[in-house]
Amino acid sequence: MKVLFFITDLGVGGAERQVVDLADRFAGKGAQVKIAYLTGDASVRPSNHDIELIGFGVDRSLYGLISGYIRLRQLIRRFRPDVVHSHMVHANLLARVVRITTSIPQLISTAHSTNEGGKLRMMAYYVTDFLANTSTNVSEEAVEVFEEKRAVPRGRMIAVPNGIDTDRFHFNAELRGTTRTAMKLAADEKVILAVGRLVPAKDYPNLLRAFAQVDRRLRKLALWIVGAGDLLPELERLADELEIAGEVKFLGMRRDVPALLNAADIYVLSSAWEGLPLVIGESMASEKVVVATDCGGVREVLSDCGFLVPSKQPAALAAALEQALKLSEPESAQFGARARARIVESYSLDSSVAIWSDVYAGKRVLGSRMSSAQQ
Repeated sequence: MKVLFFITDLGVGGAERQVVDLADRFAGKGAQVKIAYLTGDASVRPSNHDIELIGFGVDRSLYGLISGYIRLRQLIRRFRPDVVHSHMVHANLLARVVRITTSIPQLISTAHSTNEGGKLRMMAYYVTDFLANTSTNVSEEAVEVFEEKRAVPRGRMIAVPNGIDTDRFHFNAELRGTTRTAMKLAADEKVILAVGRLVPAKDYPNLLRAFAQVDRRLRKLALWIVGAGDLLPELERLADELEIAGEVKFLGMRRDVPALLNAADIYVLSSAWEGLPLVIGESMASEKVVVATDCGGVREVLSDCGFLVPSKQPAALAAALEQALKLSEPESAQFGARARARIVESYSLDSSVAIWSDVYAGKRVLGSRMSSAQQ
């Protein structure tokens, strides 16, 4: 089987990481795999060196998209993939349009959020939906939002959650110790970790305001924020205004997230909107206590394995963080063990690959939205 993954970019993000992980797994199963991306550099890469990365080097302007259309059509005609699996709005729409003039046996379009743009993009999704064999999103809630926005006809989009690499993300006591030592943490210091690009969707002002409200008599605290983005100066100013700059570290883009998760005590997600954030599953697989806002598919994954609060409510987020900080070590360990068991059972990368194998074969995977073969 030949599989072409096509994505808008390969920056550091959950969608990009998922594409690379899927590419590695399918190549490991004997598929011939390539990854094409429209713009930017490849910040994340597959570990399998047989997987060819093809950057088109275009921007998201009209001229760039026309150029991307031509290059994608040429690539498909040359590679002749059995499956083209596109990810994110620009790649999804472009792959659909290319199919008008180019033979693609199976075209799968995957959105990764409840919010992939305004009315024009939603209309473009709806008008071109018939060109994809299968349209997917990463959570049931994201599917429902797309239906409500009339981005897809009802019943046409299915939920396929992101898969978590449970071999890469797991608790390691030795790694925890060495990472905390390298980060110069005191033995009694509690670390709250957040991972994600510094963009409006992640609502880091919400997190900073919540962190400022946490009772400092509870613990000696540190907040680590991993991610890069244009909002960094604004967030640094807000930390200064809230008088928490000494406790907050903006760590930038990091490639050692498994180590940082091990060093941390609590994982926090403060987002205003999401699809299904990969890092929630990664932190659960790492046996962390999770505090998260109720957005996208977070509730579906987290269940009773952490603390869920409304979005855009710093006081509620602060109260949940305080609850998590008050847990005893045995209670925290119990949360962590239950969280990992949930990921291993229902959200592992292996289970995700099994679902995608069925979808690539033209089947409708089992579930409330998937019942019969889609033609």
